Amino acid sequence: MSNDIPFPSNLAPDEASPDWLNKGDNAWQLTAATLVGLQSIPGLMILYGGGVKKKWAVNSAFMVVYAFACVLFCWVTWGYRMSFGSTLLPFWGTANVALDQRYLLDQAFLGMFPNATMVYFQSVFAAITLILIAGAVLGRMNFYAWMMFVPLWLTFSYTFTAFSVWCPNGFLFKMGLIDYSGGYVIHLSSGVAGYTAAFWVGPRLTKDRERFPPNNVILMLFGAGMLWMGWTGFNGGDPYVVSTDASLAVLNTHICTATSLLTWVGLDIVFFRKASVIGAVQGMITGLVCITPAAGVVQGWAAIIMGLCSGSIPWITMMVIHKHSELLQKVDDTMAVLHTHAIAGSLGGILTGLFSKPNLNKLFSGDSAHFIGLFYGFDDKSRIGSGVRQIGVQILGIVFVVFVNVLSTSIICLLIQLVVPLRMTDEDMEIGDDAAHGEEAYAIWGNGDRHENSFYPGSVNPAIELPVTTKRTARRVEKT
Repeated sequence: MSNDIPFPSNLAPDEASPDWLNKGDNAWQLTAATLVGLQSIPGLMILYGGGVKKKWAVNSAFMVVYAFACVLFCWVTWGYRMSFGSTLLPFWGTANVALDQRYLLDQAFLGMFPNATMVYFQSVFAAITLILIAGAVLGRMNFYAWMMFVPLWLTFSYTFTAFSVWCPNGFLFKMGLIDYSGGYVIHLSSGVAGYTAAFWVGPRLTKDRERFPPNNVILMLFGAGMLWMGWTGFNGGDPYVVSTDASLAVLNTHICTATSLLTWVGLDIVFFRKASVIGAVQGMITGLVCITPAAGVVQGWAAIIMGLCSGSIPWITMMVIHKHSELLQKVDDTMAVLHTHAIAGSLGGILTGLFSKPNLNKLFSGDSAHFIGLFYGFDDKSRIGSGVRQIGVQILGIVFVVFVNVLSTSIICLLIQLVVPLRMTDEDMEIGDDAAHGEEAYAIWGNGDRHENSFYPGSVNPAIELPVTTKRTARRVEKT
């Protein structure tokens, strides 16, 4: 393969269905991309909005909406080609637009569908990565700082790992790192970057850290359900073909997730004598994350083992180690992305290096030369060295992703801090959504009037031209 992915030149403008186009693959790829998009909008938007205190519901959901829109814009204007274009550095591609008709309508570098489909598919993966980072800083990050963080992190962090791991020109891709659908690029990256950003942003108010109950558990569960079912496209779309391997990836995803959820709930019952809905959601997420780097390259029994591990090891790190570690408690990680994404993603990467089966790797990649799990290397004595090498590559990938994200996220946060504060003021954090956006999630008193301690009186509807409700009027209404 040449160093550069060639610019398209073989498509006639009037060829809507060229010979290389597989309509089934294209239809599935567009469907899978939309399923992944639904994980963010409305999945994580609802999960975050329902999983935080009422006063942060709007802000948390809005962070998701903004990140999704901003990433898609940046992706087509420069991000995609930096992640999947010609080589600038061994870990980074050359910036270029992905808007030209000749480029978008030509065949993608992988798959029997056009670049337009690939650009869309990869954009929703990039978007959900930023949205997962938001989970670590909910309840206190200055929204204007978040607006700056999203395009900067996409450009100077996500593109590094995406190019290195997924692009045929990337150095980890060439070494044979197995990351089926984003255990490294998405989950390890977002977990480490989120935790690093949480360190620089600072903690929530003390009373919010001590007690931060969901404002709507049913909505949170609905968002979690969207996340789980959307993962069918997340892992099922990454063979870039409608294949038996795609079917296996989907089934393994749900097997591992169900096992992980049951394991987490079981541990909650054993140690806390109560089954927690929030715990079930955490177990679901760790299962989804853990199976992601391995989805289509492991057997069903391995998916169950991975589910047992993802439902127990992150449980231990979150419920035991974190609670007894003063160092870990110094960082306020609102949605525990360190445990649910960084640790679960690393765990999945290592287990992939143990359980990946050579013939399944061949189904996925077409070449099993460097792709063999360590356990299968022990079974085939002639390939023990290849199995050991695979584990080494998987661990090297973890080290690289952690290093890149700690360094790049820290630099980005420090630069943003020179322009705007990373953290809202304590006074604004007391109020929440109303201070940040002048809006509230639920108005269930005074016919929709704002709470009396609001700094932002209700706005006038120009169609009705009613007067603004003042604090004094609100108090009179309340007394009446």
